[in-house]
Amino acid sequence: QVQLVESGGGLVQAGGSLRLSCAASGSIFSINAMGWYRQAPGKQRELVATITSGGSTNYADSAKGRFTISRDNAKNTVYLQMNSLKPEDTAVYYCNADLTDTDRGDYWGQGTQVTVSS
Repeated sequence: QVQLVESGGGLVQAGGSLRLSCAASGSIFSINAMGWYRQAPGKQRELVATITSGGSTNYADSAKGRFTISRDNAKNTVYLQMNSLKPEDTAVYYCNADLTDTDRGDYWGQGTQVTVSS
């Protein structure tokens, strides 16, 4: 059974930094894209950043210049380095992976809370 486990969330002051990690485990044959999404209270889940197995990245406009997504394919892990955090970055951050175990599918982590105080 595939699992995505996130870590690294927490409370930080505006202007601070956090690094999120997400490790995929289980009977994984291959991982295609991995990414981070977030959902603030009362809002829809939105894309933050994605990265392909080849390292191509895509960022939401709100994340460009402040956040950096990276991955370690050997560890099946994706990271999100978040700098210059703003109160509006407060949300639950979810890891996502497009991967193949017995079949290709879309998997989500349980989410990690990021709170940025002003």
